[in-house]
Amino acid sequence: MVKIRLKRFGRKKQPFYRVVIAHSPNARDGETIENVGLYDPTKNPVVLELNKDRVQYWLSVGAQPTDTVGRLLGSEGLIKKIEKVPVQPGVTKKQKKESAGK
Repeated sequence: MVKIRLKRFGRKKQPFYRVVIAHSPNARDGETIENVGLYDPTKNPVVLELNKDRVQYWLSVGAQPTDTVGRLLGSEGLIKKIEKVPVQPGVTKKQKKESAGK
């Protein structure tokens, strides 16, 4: 299966990512088919540069975006917007920590 996912670059605590097309069994920073964009979450505002034509092509031939890339593509309007859904809605981090300690 072909995935649209992030490939990490940068130094420790200063990451930036390339948006790439890769086969799903390959390692995160392993071999890729094509580089289609750049994502830098450390900048203010966040930098997201995409080759929209190539992303549309890969989506049309069946490439599946990962959850994070899906949210990024949704914010750019390339696919239906995906909202991040919490695993346990209505439970705060503090409540999770207290219940795990008991």
